[in-house]
Amino acid sequence: MVRMIGECLVVIAPALLVASLVYGDAGRQPSGAARRAADAIRREALLPTNGPAGRPLPLVSHWNMGSYGRGWTPQYQVELLDQGHHILPWLGWPQGDPDASDESAHRFNDYYAGLLHHCRRLQLPISFRGTQWEAMLVGKEYRQLPLGECPAVVTPEGKPINKLSPFGPVGKWQDPAGRYVGTPAMRRVQAMYPDPPLVLFVSNNEAPDLRWHQAETLSKRYLDRYGRNRPDEFKRKVVAEGWMERYPIMFRAMRDALASDAWKKNVRFVGYGAFGPSHFGRWAQWKEYSLITDEWTSPDWHIWDGGSPSYYTHNWSDIRDHWLWSTQVESMNWIFQLDEAWEVNPDFWWEVSLWDGNGGWMPGTACTPELVKKAKACQYLKDGQTYTPERYLGWAQFGLWLLRPRAVREFRASTEPLEPWRPFFEQLLFAVDRVHANKTLEDFWRHGRLVANCAHQHPFQADVAEKYQSIHRWFLLDTSLDPKRPWEMTTNLPVFSLALVRGEEGSRQWLVYAHSPLEDRKKVEITLPEYGALQLDVPRAGTFLIVDEKTRSVRPVDEGRSAGR
Repeated sequence: MVRMIGECLVVIAPALLVASLVYGDAGRQPSGAARRAADAIRREALLPTNGPAGRPLPLVSHWNMGSYGRGWTPQYQVELLDQGHHILPWLGWPQGDPDASDESAHRFNDYYAGLLHHCRRLQLPISFRGTQWEAMLVGKEYRQLPLGECPAVVTPEGKPINKLSPFGPVGKWQDPAGRYVGTPAMRRVQAMYPDPPLVLFVSNNEAPDLRWHQAETLSKRYLDRYGRNRPDEFKRKVVAEGWMERYPIMFRAMRDALASDAWKKNVRFVGYGAFGPSHFGRWAQWKEYSLITDEWTSPDWHIWDGGSPSYYTHNWSDIRDHWLWSTQVESMNWIFQLDEAWEVNPDFWWEVSLWDGNGGWMPGTACTPELVKKAKACQYLKDGQTYTPERYLGWAQFGLWLLRPRAVREFRASTEPLEPWRPFFEQLLFAVDRVHANKTLEDFWRHGRLVANCAHQHPFQADVAEKYQSIHRWFLLDTSLDPKRPWEMTTNLPVFSLALVRGEEGSRQWLVYAHSPLEDRKKVEITLPEYGALQLDVPRAGTFLIVDEKTRSVRPVDEGRSAGR
């Protein structure tokens, strides 16, 4: 069977025809709740970042593709949409031969057809998880090329190694388009949904590459061009400029390789971690893991269409959700960086990846000594604490309201099953859905201004240039439970709280959010700048209050209508 997609004649295989009959016009009709949610999802995904409507409301997405037949599958996403949840649908990268005569073609269509046809009915934006596409350029076949064509790092001894070079030839940076985009699999998913309003290609963005502090020891090309003993600032700048030249070449080639004009127009390239350093100022050597210069805090918003930095309590480090060294405190550094990013690229897609650091462990199972190394919940248990969905909700909501991203993309490993983690994921759905459901929360999300706590500097002050000294980086409100300063990285902070403000002096309103990671707490005093002291109960799951300057009143935020109603 054939049909026209734009000006292209597309052959539809029998398996796809069956899928169309099952999921297409003759198939499942989206629920009323799905249609209402879809209108909101589409609107928010397409709103300008800082337009007259204010900040776009958040959506939920995921890194787990459900490609093992369990986990966050496309079928589960259809259920979520039909229940009225505000998700940004996600799929694994299309690969393989969808027209093969074996079982793989059936699996391909079974995976993609249902969700894509449902999304097409609802005209939803979609996202695809990609690998680090450019990593192929350091494979054996590329390292064996003549040095003038090799995109890998070439050592001073003339040996290509398994690291991408920001100083090598640029021509091969077009090659990932052929391997990942100009394929039968990618053409098939475009045929399934030829007219999406937005497509995100989300990269793992973890290809092995040359770090700036390795330039003199590992890169012959750098040495030939610049010699030795250049300042660190210079090295960071030229390495960044190398990536700023090469990545857009790859992105243009990938866009051009798409078959659908709508996909070419509406695709955006989003990189995991493609943002500035949350560890800004945390210790003396923090710049070794940064490309900061006098011209930019990060080159990423000069390179990518969007970034998905990690709000992660990493399992491999000592970071906690209740210490000074926490995601809550680190990510405050992103606030001023967002302003810089949007000045460079007003349409920069701002989302956040979220992970609670639980690898290899699942709720309800025992914590072995080996799992203490892999799972943050087991580290908490070793410290005499518990890890619950309520604790997860309180922590996640602090990040949501501090950062107000367009999407929050939860991470679980590709083989993780859904069920033991469902109670945690449903907390994330709840946190996002109630922003859409509650008019007060919606107004503050769109138009609120984050309140800086000018009584203190951000505690990360190592090697911070003078130009950053006057920038507000501290947004944690003072509480009656705060420990005595100075604080160490492992200082326990019993309560985390922040505020957004609307209106002008004399008639202002504040939205205050607070959560207590380790236990529910009663009668906590929180100092709201330019207002005064508040007393409130702070649960692990978090709480919202509205403070009115004119009436000197404090009230809880109404829960509002439920999603889908």
